[in-house]
Amino acid sequence: MITTLPGLYLVSVGVVKPASWIFGWSEHVVCSIGMLRFVNLLFSVGNFYLLYLLFRKVQPRNKAASSIQRVLSTLTLAVFPTLYFFNFLYYTEVGSMFFTLFAYLMCLYGNHKTSALLGFCGFMFRQTNIIWAVFCAGNVIAQKLTEAWKTELQKKENRLPPIKGPFAEFRKILQFLVAYSMSFKNLSMLFRLTWPYILLGFLFCAFVVLNGGIVIGDRSSHEACLHFPQLFYFFSFTLFFSFPHLLSLSKIKTFLSLVWKRRILFFVVTLVSVFLVWKFTYAHKYLLADNRHYTFYVWKRVFQRYEIVKYLLVPAYIFAGWSIADSLKSKSIFWNLMFFICLFIVIVPQKLLEFRYFILPYVIYRLNVPLPPTSRLLCELSCYAVVNFITFYIFLNKTFQWPNSQDIQRFMW
Repeated sequence: MITTLPGLYLVSVGVVKPASWIFGWSEHVVCSIGMLRFVNLLFSVGNFYLLYLLFRKVQPRNKAASSIQRVLSTLTLAVFPTLYFFNFLYYTEVGSMFFTLFAYLMCLYGNHKTSALLGFCGFMFRQTNIIWAVFCAGNVIAQKLTEAWKTELQKKENRLPPIKGPFAEFRKILQFLVAYSMSFKNLSMLFRLTWPYILLGFLFCAFVVLNGGIVIGDRSSHEACLHFPQLFYFFSFTLFFSFPHLLSLSKIKTFLSLVWKRRILFFVVTLVSVFLVWKFTYAHKYLLADNRHYTFYVWKRVFQRYEIVKYLLVPAYIFAGWSIADSLKSKSIFWNLMFFICLFIVIVPQKLLEFRYFILPYVIYRLNVPLPPTSRLLCELSCYAVVNFITFYIFLNKTFQWPNSQDIQRFMW
């Protein structure tokens, strides 16, 4: 039933074995539940430091208040409810986060060999982390494309012919990408920068071929499918947890104004979204049966109660997606392209609606949003603290039992 590679267990052995040698503890002590969960606490400390370093690297340091904002942002993400909850349990999320963030940090510092090696470690915790190693390579490519694009725009006589029409900018960028990719010099330069990630990609392909797929263990419960509404669930999840930054009266007014201005485009987007919800909504057997998880109750009390609800939520999905994209407008078009492609590949093939799958893309998104004002960060931190208090209280005190089992069950993310 274990469907992830043994990265967490190998690290655990590397921690508990030396502890037994140094302190003379028995195997019963060093391999106890408490000691194994302590491994994730160590990872959580590492994650806090990595988040701070990433905020320092990603966010500009041209404001006096930005140091306070970076510290508050680090603290806020460190107690992000779905991640913070698993700091105290023996799950792969925290270690997976540690190696992925470490790989991203090394990528930003230009240490691509180290980044690819750390990406491999992240893959050993969760197979889908290979996509975030690809994202690191994409980050390098996006940086070079942005530099070349700026140079192209600064030229007095642009080689690209003038284009007019509603999609003029898109067509211009597409022509630029085609011209850029036709240059052997450009391709060889990108290969020299990203070859460690390419090697990691080949190793992953070899694993898939030898294993007969990406899943190990119980494959029947983890079959890939085109679950497009997962994107909408992620947008809603992000809007909920980042509401101090994404949800405001002015944002709603701006969105409605844009909808009216480009009503034909938004009408088409709405039609496509409704079609995707209609044809590609799946309910995994775990989602319908496992009443320990909050997603069970979200699905039962929101989506299953009335069939029309999933269609009525489409405008909210579109607003959430637009708000997320709008918050990333400080990043280049190429960075956004890489991020949303990786987000699509990570979550859309997942049939199971599971909030844990959203942790990594959410954290990477949040790292790259411009630092919000201190008041909003304090609001966000306070809300996270309240959510954490409630979830831990329910987990510890609101236990129950299944009819066919004597084991105590607990509510969790």
